[in-house]
Amino acid sequence: MTQINYQVLKEDDGVPVKAWTHGVAFEDAAKRQLLNIAQLPFIYKWIAAMPDVHLGKGATIGSVVATTKAVIPAAVGVDLGCGMMAVKTSLDAGQLPDNLSAVRSAIEQAVPHGRSKRLRKSTRDIGAWGDLPDDVMAAWKPLSEQFTVLTEKHGVLKNTNNINHLGTLGTGNHFIEVCLDQDQAVWVMLHSGSRGVGNRIGSHFIELAKKEMERWHIHLPDRDLAYLPEGSKHFDDYVEAVEWAQQFARINREVMMARVLSAIRQSLQLEFEAHLEAVNCHHNYISRELHYGEEVMVTRKGAVRAGLGEMGIIPGSMGAKSYIVRGLGNSESFHSCSHGAGRVMSRTEAKKSVSLAQHEAATAGVECRKDKSVIDETPAAYKDIDAVMAAQQDLVEIVHTLKQVVCVKG
Repeated sequence: MTQINYQVLKEDDGVPVKAWTHGVAFEDAAKRQLLNIAQLPFIYKWIAAMPDVHLGKGATIGSVVATTKAVIPAAVGVDLGCGMMAVKTSLDAGQLPDNLSAVRSAIEQAVPHGRSKRLRKSTRDIGAWGDLPDDVMAAWKPLSEQFTVLTEKHGVLKNTNNINHLGTLGTGNHFIEVCLDQDQAVWVMLHSGSRGVGNRIGSHFIELAKKEMERWHIHLPDRDLAYLPEGSKHFDDYVEAVEWAQQFARINREVMMARVLSAIRQSLQLEFEAHLEAVNCHHNYISRELHYGEEVMVTRKGAVRAGLGEMGIIPGSMGAKSYIVRGLGNSESFHSCSHGAGRVMSRTEAKKSVSLAQHEAATAGVECRKDKSVIDETPAAYKDIDAVMAAQQDLVEIVHTLKQVVCVKG
């Protein structure tokens, strides 16, 4: 008899929710949010909740929602294409200096992060974009033509930071890390997405969906669950725009990774190989996929595709381990796994509850910021990554275990 590794939530008027949450926190508000989504008539079979599941806006973070003939923009969110990239280098721990502050400084100088001067410029301020770096200009070329098409359809996108945010990290839980694996090999890992332009796309279509619900007099358990029916103009436009944002996000990570590797080489005055192993995966995105013999639209909001043999990244907090994983192709999770540890405290709660001394202790041995402005990202704000991994042993297998020695936050 096959062991069931998930718990099932079910109400009479909805499909089941299968939650891989044994041994990890699963707040009632997140359960309610998932059950609300489960009531929608176009949900396919069930909803899969990952062990890092927690309350989100409209739809739960850490959820996998498969649908037929409709899509819910809030089930993807506004950080479109957000995801992870990791590369293994030929460096080992013994080639790193005891003091890594210069390495962190080099990375911070190489990759715009937080709310730096370049990030505050608007597209209109930079004329013909001649003052942007060559690598950003080159990376924009495959994105440019389709972006022009999108702005002609959706004028709201014209004044976004699009190209100006390409190759930038941003704020919040986005990060760049230098890590050591179980064999003391050096890895570089980073987390970011489609930045301001993706946020604008996501927000724009969430509002369009709400207006459509009002126009059709459709009543929902939560108005943020407004949806777009397949075959409608807004549905096709949404899929087109999100797929572009996902491409932007992937290229954004590639630009940053190249810069980080160059910065490390210059800081260490060492040549080394990179991309010995490499993973670049989204965890906020849409995808047309075949499940149980039917083509469906799968939205993953804080979840990684974990098809059989597919590689993924599951990071812990800025003081915890992270994992390079291989998917086991579990059909009941729609071939998915968690995207990280998942929050147990809101940002406001973390700032109130965790002292600077506690944060410093939790990040001991990591070259990172230890000031009050990053308390909201302190390890205590997140679930125990080991418990999260234990809850999804039937979804992925661990290939590499990473521990950061440098962490750059916006």
